[in-house]
Amino acid sequence: MQQSRCSVSRRRFLARAGALATSAALPTVLFARTGGGARLVVVVLRGALDGLAAVPPHGDTDYAELHRELAIPAPGSPDGALPLDATFGLHPSLGFLHERFLGGELIVFQAVASPYRDRSHFDGQNVLENGLTQPIGTADGWLNRALTALPARFAVHRERAVAVSQNVPLILRGDEPVLSKSPLATPDIDEDLLTRLADLYSKDDWFSARLSEGVQGEKLADDRRGIAMVSEPPSPAMAGKPRASAQLVGAARMAASMLGGDAGPEVAVIEATGWDTHANQGGSRGALAQRLAGLDDALRALSEGMGPLWPQTAVLVVTEFGRTASVNGTRGTDHGTGGCAFLAGGAVRGGRVIADWPGLTRKALLDGRDVRPTLDLRSVFKAVLADHIRIDARALTARVFPNSQGAPPLHELIRA
Repeated sequence: MQQSRCSVSRRRFLARAGALATSAALPTVLFARTGGGARLVVVVLRGALDGLAAVPPHGDTDYAELHRELAIPAPGSPDGALPLDATFGLHPSLGFLHERFLGGELIVFQAVASPYRDRSHFDGQNVLENGLTQPIGTADGWLNRALTALPARFAVHRERAVAVSQNVPLILRGDEPVLSKSPLATPDIDEDLLTRLADLYSKDDWFSARLSEGVQGEKLADDRRGIAMVSEPPSPAMAGKPRASAQLVGAARMAASMLGGDAGPEVAVIEATGWDTHANQGGSRGALAQRLAGLDDALRALSEGMGPLWPQTAVLVVTEFGRTASVNGTRGTDHGTGGCAFLAGGAVRGGRVIADWPGLTRKALLDGRDVRPTLDLRSVFKAVLADHIRIDARALTARVFPNSQGAPPLHELIRA
């Protein structure tokens, strides 16, 4: 594999995995309560983001043929990708993330996945959030278990985490008390019902496409109706943006306001729905481009809202799995496996792409259709928990991610 300033091979970071054994002797460190302690935000993109669109491998000669009209042109072309290195770029809608990459505050992961290898949204999200290898087996999430591994803090500060969503997601459920705040004035489409319907008919591409078209049409109607948000009126910068984008920006601002106080939580989880692009996905422009622009706006709002705490902040952006390498019959992509993830923030040793890229030849694809994952997302999660919020290595292995010896932490993601 060719390496550059931005690309790091899996072999290299696995060689560093031995550091886990020595780190086991480190004590668990309590968050500082002076307003200067570490902050962690996890953004869960529900519906399965197309990693070949968000992080297009323009240097792979098979990319354009497989992704056809959905392929993002190479950097320098009209509506082309924002350059990262000789192989990868960012979708042109991700301008803020590209700024953070150039500023050394973004790591891009490609060909990553949880241990899950089927294509059910519901089960895939469970594995992403429960920290296990199977969708069932525990009722709590890995982030809540990580919080319980920290020393008890002052009794007056009970909730160390907040879920900025209508309900507490699985990732934050468990013994540790958490807050729940919703930025929505009115209920959104029942995403759990839609997920179950999508799973029920996951092998029916026609129905999946029709469901996707219907959801997009309903959300477009909501955009036109301009349903208000609780947190605050839309800013002039968000005027004319889709409702989903405004909701996500509102959630990011709410999270920043809660994380910014001395007595507030140190961890936040934000959910963003609508990434199931079976039909009419679009390329540099279109439905997915609008979603990515909303995500980019939200991350910018989060950065601005964190203010002086941004240098102590790490933001993980993850999804349950990737999407197919080939375009389907309804100008979209179906459920896949390998995808992308992002780690951003002032606490991040960024300016890098980490990818042991498997390629897109028919032989290289998983099951002849998916990007083959070469990095376990738990390796990223473990490193952030260990190096950013100082979870003890023994707790990571025994409690937070049981039976995960095959996914050693990918250290050196966080600034010293």
